[in-house]
Amino acid sequence: MKGPRIILAITGASGSLYALEFLRLMAELEVEVHAIISEAGEQVLRLELGMGREELAQYVAQWHDIKNFAAAPASGSSLFSGMAVLPCSMGTLAAVAGGLSHNLIHRAADVTLKQRRPLVLAVRETPLNRTHLANMLAAHDAGATICPAMPAFYQQPADLTALARNFAGRVAELLGITVPNLARWSGIDE
Repeated sequence: MKGPRIILAITGASGSLYALEFLRLMAELEVEVHAIISEAGEQVLRLELGMGREELAQYVAQWHDIKNFAAAPASGSSLFSGMAVLPCSMGTLAAVAGGLSHNLIHRAADVTLKQRRPLVLAVRETPLNRTHLANMLAAHDAGATICPAMPAFYQQPADLTALARNFAGRVAELLGITVPNLARWSGIDE
């Protein structure tokens, strides 16, 4: 593939459709995606979309085992352009905010931050408690972009797939990947 190399982590929060549409978009844009999925992420993927990682394989350059701390995303010398956690569970957010590395997702996020590369956390939970909010601030202060999985409706999406695709495009642009034809607010003439 041509273009940037990014890491996509899929965790156990609701919102698997966002991850699927992100992967489809990255394939269209010829972005090389290295993916990591948590056990809970795979469970939610099956519950929400009836899919497993094998159905996503066509969009992924390489799957990395979440327990493999010797994988490329565990090192800053691997030269990934950035990382998205989509969707991002509150547990993953807490690990990133606390600088913990219990698995490859956490370690890859920590490496992304220490290398000062874009890290987008598409947090997905509601309502938010004080701990969630404090963790978002801590992750933000460490350099992450907090991008809650909150789709926009101004583009009047035809269906959930269109809604998820637009949000996936916004995540891509936060990683520095230009998305042609992304629905954008252009203002109202008075």
